[in-house]
Amino acid sequence: MSVHRKWDFLVTQGCIVLAQRHVAVQEGPLYRTEGSHITIWCNVSGYQGPSEQNFQWSIYLPSAPEREVQIVSTVDSSFPYAIYTQRVRGGKIYVERVQGNSALLHITDLQARDAGEYECHTPNTDERYFGSYSAKMNLVVIPDTLQTTAIPQTLHKVEQDPLELTCEVATETFQHSHLSVAWLRQRGGEKPVEVISLSRDFVLHSSSDYAQRQSLGEVRLDKLGSTTFRLTVFHLRPSDQGEFYCEAAEWIQDPDGSWYAMTRKRSEGTVVNVQPTDKEFTVRLETEKRLYTVGEPVEFRCILEAQNVPDRYFAVSWAFNSSLIASMGPNAVPVLNSEFAHREARGQLKVAKESDSVFVLKIYHLRQDDSGKYNCRVTEREKTVTGEFIDKESKRPKNIPIIVLPIKSSISVEVASNSSVILEGEHLHFSCSVRTAGRPQGRFSVIWQLVDRQNRRSNIMWLDRDGTVQPGASYWERSSFGGVQMEQVQPNSFSLGIFNSRKEDEGQYECHVTEWVRAVDGEWQIVGERRASTPISITALEMGFAVTAISRTPGVTYSDSFDLQCIIKPHYPARVPVSVTWRFQPVGTIEFHDLVTFTRDGGVQWGDRSSSFRTRTAIEKAESSNNVRLSISRASDTEAGKYQCVAELWRKNYNNSWTRLAERTSNLLEIRVLQPVTKLQVSKSKRTLTLVENRPIQLNCSVKSQTSPNSHFAVLWYVHKPSDADGKLILKTTHSSAFEYGTYAEEEGLRPRLQFERHVSGGLFSLTVQRAEVSDSGSYYCHVEEWLLSPNYAWYKLAEEVSGRTEVTVKRPDSRLKLSQAQGNLSVLETQQVQLECVVLNRTSAASQLVVEWFVWKPNHPERETVARLSREATFHYGEQAAKNNLKGRLHLESPSSGVYRLFIQNVAVQDSGTYSCRVEEWLPSPSGVWYKRAEDTAGQMAVTVMRPDAALQVDTVVPNATVSEKAAFQLDCSIVSRSSQDSRFAVAWYSLRTKAGGERGGPGLGEQEEEEGDEEEEEDLTERTALLSVGPDAVFGPEGSPWEGRLRFQRLSPLLYRLTVLQASPRDTGNYSCRVEEWLPGPQKEWYRLTEEESAPIGIHVLDTSSTLQSIICSNDALFYFVFFYPFPIFGILIITILLVRFKSRNSSKSSDGKNGVPLLWIKEPHLNYSPTCLEPPVLSIHPGAID
Repeated sequence: MSVHRKWDFLVTQGCIVLAQRHVAVQEGPLYRTEGSHITIWCNVSGYQGPSEQNFQWSIYLPSAPEREVQIVSTVDSSFPYAIYTQRVRGGKIYVERVQGNSALLHITDLQARDAGEYECHTPNTDERYFGSYSAKMNLVVIPDTLQTTAIPQTLHKVEQDPLELTCEVATETFQHSHLSVAWLRQRGGEKPVEVISLSRDFVLHSSSDYAQRQSLGEVRLDKLGSTTFRLTVFHLRPSDQGEFYCEAAEWIQDPDGSWYAMTRKRSEGTVVNVQPTDKEFTVRLETEKRLYTVGEPVEFRCILEAQNVPDRYFAVSWAFNSSLIASMGPNAVPVLNSEFAHREARGQLKVAKESDSVFVLKIYHLRQDDSGKYNCRVTEREKTVTGEFIDKESKRPKNIPIIVLPIKSSISVEVASNSSVILEGEHLHFSCSVRTAGRPQGRFSVIWQLVDRQNRRSNIMWLDRDGTVQPGASYWERSSFGGVQMEQVQPNSFSLGIFNSRKEDEGQYECHVTEWVRAVDGEWQIVGERRASTPISITALEMGFAVTAISRTPGVTYSDSFDLQCIIKPHYPARVPVSVTWRFQPVGTIEFHDLVTFTRDGGVQWGDRSSSFRTRTAIEKAESSNNVRLSISRASDTEAGKYQCVAELWRKNYNNSWTRLAERTSNLLEIRVLQPVTKLQVSKSKRTLTLVENRPIQLNCSVKSQTSPNSHFAVLWYVHKPSDADGKLILKTTHSSAFEYGTYAEEEGLRPRLQFERHVSGGLFSLTVQRAEVSDSGSYYCHVEEWLLSPNYAWYKLAEEVSGRTEVTVKRPDSRLKLSQAQGNLSVLETQQVQLECVVLNRTSAASQLVVEWFVWKPNHPERETVARLSREATFHYGEQAAKNNLKGRLHLESPSSGVYRLFIQNVAVQDSGTYSCRVEEWLPSPSGVWYKRAEDTAGQMAVTVMRPDAALQVDTVVPNATVSEKAAFQLDCSIVSRSSQDSRFAVAWYSLRTKAGGERGGPGLGEQEEEEGDEEEEEDLTERTALLSVGPDAVFGPEGSPWEGRLRFQRLSPLLYRLTVLQASPRDTGNYSCRVEEWLPGPQKEWYRLTEEESAPIGIHVLDTSSTLQSIICSNDALFYFVFFYPFPIFGILIITILLVRFKSRNSSKSSDGKNGVPLLWIKEPHLNYSPTCLEPPVLSIHPGAID
């Protein structure tokens, strides 16, 4: 201890005037462990002013030894720095005032950062500064390295078994320290009993329960090695049962020389159960009565109940008022204390053993001071091998009190109280005054009693003649807590105080006074008793206890505040605690839950489900009453519901426990929290929008006004089609800007075409449908929901409104398709090429695709037929007309430039004639990529006429007549003067012309012949034609005429000259002969067709008969010869030409029967000729007799 008692005085002219102030602090350095509780004392002396001085503690940390850090003060609550404020407020650092000039600094949970130099400062209370006002010391905080370990276990032992336990104790402290180790035993909630311990000075010690056994060596403590401590109990007793554990303490010597336990640790415990060997016993104390008069005898009998008592050793002791009267060992020899030994020597008292089980205490002459509690204690002893007895188990029965009354009394008693009617909890004070007729003869004993409403009497407290106060059985506990006090104020005045009264304290309070005097033999005797009483009425606290809940704002709007009042009646004094709980039933529920409680000690306790209320709720209790106000701010739906307050009335008991006297529930208060009135307005204007497909549809939704600047909006876009009853949802944007596509958007595939935009202004929302389609037409509108953030930070929908409709019509582009309408006529010859042009002058879109179709109207066919078709994928297809007229392979398409399509028909034929036109379909892609036909147009018509070449066939008509001799040969030449084409082929046939019977017959080869006028048909009918030979264009010979069979010879002298020679002429061959020529041309399909035919003039052949004939006669006469042969010829020739012209015109319109490939079959067998039909020039043929089979 660094206390330097230094007194300095200020001396003036030889007189001591003023002492010097001196502050002393506990000497350092002190070494303490982390987590321990440390105290540092500080004293001040030599000061002036009040006796109670103030103390302020500071620290200088090693990191900043010059900087003062304030810790705690006894005078200034704001003195601590922030680093210590929380620990000071939490009571972990505080100052204990020992005396007015002395204080202790407490640090309950020492930390490493608490190391440093501590300064104790005392503020000045002197008239002037003189002396020292502070002192310093050092504190070193070291780690707590003490370890105490033992194996936790449970052991079951039998009485007399040995017990051995070990404990490991180790420390790593660098400072010099000592260890102390103790083994303790604890049973249940009893105080631990020390079995044996080794002190820091290496001294063994045991408690009174084990001291004797330790001295006999039955309890040992051995140290094994440097850290192991072993406990050994050789003979266990039933009283040894309990939990054994070891406790170690580490001690360090402070600078003042004292030892300080820096830390204490206890090990895990070992539970030891000891099974007794059936040696239990019981003790019973008996006496005849409890109230005696001075001089009467009394006998107490102590009865032992046990098995095998004669074979066991018991010792008995007698006690009076817990004082030893006498003791008796197993040898039955009583030993009395000095006072009772004198009385026993005078024959007034006897202690004896009546039998093995009965022990007697007898007082032959009671004194008044023999009143009190009597008891006996029986202890079983065990005899050791050395013959010594050791105590084992000890038992005693309940005390028996007796009262010894005096013989008479001459006193009177009066009782007074501070009030006859009080409120429960108030204090009662009674005075009991004793008056005597003369001088008091002795002493008084006083008993306070209570007689309740049921006339039951109970002792409160009594005071014996020696001044000893004892409470009654039912008041013993209250008295131990100071709730009932009795005091002898004066020799003849006694008081009773009952604090914190209860309702059951109501009744008649009686003071019973007993007067005692000392008898001649020195004994005290009762000489008289008196009593007096006074009634007390106690009003119960719960009488009239009621609670009412009120509110002035049953209906509030979101974010408003409202107050709830809980009014408690009657008005209780401040000492009467009332707890108030606000309960809450949310809207839509049936259960109440506790919201907040204003506890009886003034604290606030929140309910388990009140988290949403805490930050917005204030609870306040009036100082002048128990009324509690609940204020809730920023009201929301969470606070809407029914409120109720519950008040509980409490009473604090004498033992500081609490009793709830009553509970009252208030009426229900319903609070309605309403949403704000909406100001939402959405534009209702109607709009009509017409646009071409593939353009964007711009839809606007405008919020004209809103309830709050913080409003959020959910916008739902709908479209209504005429075929639907209700609108279909396209898109929804929630108030949190999340997108949700509607069923219509999913079904119609609108998702990739939708674009939503919220403008910076916040009240304008736009929906754009990109690449509009015709199917997008409809009535569009938006559905706006206004959302606000509730006070509890949850979004709620305040209002909703529908906008005006926008009628959207999406149409396809206007058709601008236009074809050239130029009309035309075209005449071409067969095998040439025809060009049909289809010109697109204008089209709707450059992105369109065209389908071009050519068709033709045939003469005598009202329906048009498709020639060819060019699809929009540029695929060329033949029409039905192409199949009919073998156009496949002859059609050719080309497009030299955009919009110009040319169809070429190559190698045209007559059947290709007709009126041609083209039709164009324009296809456009829809926004969804589907092509559709937008327009079609038909171009002007082109009349195409395919002609065969003009017939230019001419056969030589000037052929001389011939006269041949019989058996000679005559020639029939067929000369072609002109032809229609160089590719022509000719079919040649020779005929014999004879006049039919019945007609005028002329001689063949005659120049004169009279003819009557008539038409050509009649003349032809009169002529019989007989074919001699025919040769087709393919050089196929027809059959020979029967009269000439075998006598014909065919020759092709040149491409235009054919000759038929008739051999072996006979007179029958005389007649007219002609040749008919058919001109054949190759068609476009390489088929041959007959273009025209021409017949030569008749050739007259006269075959002379070898006999005399007219010919000879004529020939012999020149004049006749000229007349017959020369002059008729011009006339006859003119007539023949006329007839031929007429017949040519008539035959041109008729067609003879055709053979194979359209060629007339002039003969059926081919001559034996080498002929190739592929030769360009016809071969020169010669036929001789026998050449034809």
